[in-house]
Amino acid sequence: QVQLVESGGGLVQAGGSLRLSCAASGLFRFSNYDMGWFRQAPGKERELVAAIRGNGVPYYADSLKGRFIISRDNAKNSAYLQMSSLKVEDTAVYYCALGPSGVRIRITPKEYNYWGQGTQVTVSS
Repeated sequence: QVQLVESGGGLVQAGGSLRLSCAASGLFRFSNYDMGWFRQAPGKERELVAAIRGNGVPYYADSLKGRFIISRDNAKNSAYLQMSSLKVEDTAVYYCALGPSGVRIRITPKEYNYWGQGTQVTVSS
């Protein structure tokens, strides 16, 4: 049974930083999976923040390039999202997700099979 557990969310002032972590368990080989970070604000659809292939190649939503960095440690079955220069509009529940690697990196929610429970990130002004 695959499980994803996020951690690292919280309350931060605008301009601050947070680092989210996602630990996966129950997988035969973590490196065979793309890992994505999504977020969902109240009343809005879930959107991709960043994704990373099993070999470490990242993909970022255009609007977030330069502020967020995604990484992974296949030896630890973990992925991370370093968020900097946070803005009030970054406030959302952040989810990590896992999907088997394919020809191209997965960037939509429906392409991911497994999801964490989410962690709240609140950015105050």
